[in-house]
Amino acid sequence: MLADVEAPHGPDDDAAARGPKGTKKKPFSLIRTFALADVITIGNAVSGAGAILASMSYMATAQRSAIWTALVLLPIALVCDALDGAVARWRRKSSPLGADLDSLADIVSFGVAPAALGFALGLRGGWDAVILCYFVACGISRLARYNVTAASLSDERGKVKYYEGTPIPSSLGLVLVLGIAFGMDRVHEALWLGAIELGPFVLHPLTLAYALSGSMMISTIRIPKP
Repeated sequence: MLADVEAPHGPDDDAAARGPKGTKKKPFSLIRTFALADVITIGNAVSGAGAILASMSYMATAQRSAIWTALVLLPIALVCDALDGAVARWRRKSSPLGADLDSLADIVSFGVAPAALGFALGLRGGWDAVILCYFVACGISRLARYNVTAASLSDERGKVKYYEGTPIPSSLGLVLVLGIAFGMDRVHEALWLGAIELGPFVLHPLTLAYALSGSMMISTIRIPKP
């Protein structure tokens, strides 16, 4: 019979609870490091997550209000995405987490959320799923490339001169198209361009807009940054 044995408490355990200078970390020390711009970035991520949950709710309940909620939350995410950088420059204060937070929030709001919205509104064929996953992967790759190359693309003031590939928030163009289709009841079986059986799976040609959007994100086209 096994007896409960308390694991030995060593110096490494004490070190893990302390900061880099040996000082004990305060509760919620991560949150304490957030600047105002970071809080706005979190608002971006929360809006995107809410849009994903609203899309899932629509699939479960078929309540149209859920889709309208998603369609409202995504523009709010865009506003937050624009504001966080402006606030950081205005206050001249940012945290070491800022760039990574921004990229992760953008993946949620402008990558996964538009894909989830498309799936909820009828882009559910096998080839549709492949393309939606490709779209999200392109968004992730686009942001990773930006984070790596931002320094080399910056001018003497540290400002990035241009985007390489379309910015991931451009995916809201797809959201706009889906919103119009939803308002006109052209979703599910009534989707524009219909559906095509290709081998074992179904493809809705409308999904090709996601493929185009994703491909433009990972392209090398240069777009001046305002």
